[in-house]
Amino acid sequence: MSAPQAPGPADLPPAPFTRDGVVLADATLRQTARATVGGERLRLRFSNAFGGAPLPLTSVTVARPVGGRAGVAAVEPGSVRPVTFRGRAGVVVPVGAQVVSDPVEFPVRPEENLAVTVHLADGQASERVTAHPGSRTTSHLLAGDHVAAHDLPGAATTDHWYFLSGIEVWSERMASAVVALGDSLTDGRGSTTNGNDRWPDHLSARLRANPATADVAVLNQGTGGNRVLNDGIGPGALARLDRDVLALTGVSWLVVFEGVNDVCTADAAAAAQAGLVDDLCAAYEQIVIRAHAHGIAVYGATLTPLGGNEAYDDPDGHREASRQAVNEWVRTGGAFDAVLDFDAAVRDPHDPRRLLAAYDEGDHLHLSPAGYRALADAVPLELFERSG
Repeated sequence: MSAPQAPGPADLPPAPFTRDGVVLADATLRQTARATVGGERLRLRFSNAFGGAPLPLTSVTVARPVGGRAGVAAVEPGSVRPVTFRGRAGVVVPVGAQVVSDPVEFPVRPEENLAVTVHLADGQASERVTAHPGSRTTSHLLAGDHVAAHDLPGAATTDHWYFLSGIEVWSERMASAVVALGDSLTDGRGSTTNGNDRWPDHLSARLRANPATADVAVLNQGTGGNRVLNDGIGPGALARLDRDVLALTGVSWLVVFEGVNDVCTADAAAAAQAGLVDDLCAAYEQIVIRAHAHGIAVYGATLTPLGGNEAYDDPDGHREASRQAVNEWVRTGGAFDAVLDFDAAVRDPHDPRRLLAAYDEGDHLHLSPAGYRALADAVPLELFERSG
């Protein structure tokens, strides 16, 4: 699962796949994504939430990538299956809408990477498209119709997802999902391309290894630069909550791990920061109220350190004071059903305003794969030990 976004010009498909105001005309797009739970059938979600024109998908297939690896162009021979929409090979997704495919008989193993291939005969007649720029997964582009091909020799590559917003797996057992709502720290900046080592990936592996939580799916709805209160790089969390959390299938739990961009894009003056803290905590309460109305338990995560970050750490320490105030409210305010103390998990015990060096990606804000593992390890699995 990935949250739809509007890509910037640098994140569009490379030339010649973006040309004369049309994206992916007569082109094949193959991208891999991972399903966290297993089942006998699946269906795909495609989004045109940010498109400037209808999205005509001519044909779609799903297959198993060679070696089960993420980011590869080749698929296992004999594994390609057509995907239909009300029995038809293609579909046109209206502007602002999404579509869900027919179910496909395609057994899926837990934590399995899948290859989804799309052909657009006419392309999308707009450079305003729907994507997920921070996929940390390589996609492949080739001129012509190759949805049934076992390999795409000579294909261009790009580390973004386009149009695909979810893979839903049908489980015969009682399964449920947890949504991770966040910013670049959830989207995985600092993690490994094609490595699936963001903190929600590590959490998924832990849940799978525990028999009491083995049927819990993890849906990563992190978007780089995201804020809670206001739009930034894409809609803020309050604005996208309905689409990216409440409308998803089988959600029983929500983890809210964002707010650092709200704190650190606001003026660093003490008065501005005091007002920001109050507004941010009020926004968290709104998220909890709206999620509870849908029967979803909400877990709040504390904000991780930013000390030493060139852009965010102000010399007078007002933003750090705000981070501490927000974290105190998360821990003690009583709004959340449980608290995940991510701050405690990755801070330097000798300098708590900074990340532990082993967990620092290098900019003193984002985490390394080891840091993301530490976040996942800090999540008590018993929080998910009930049926959805």
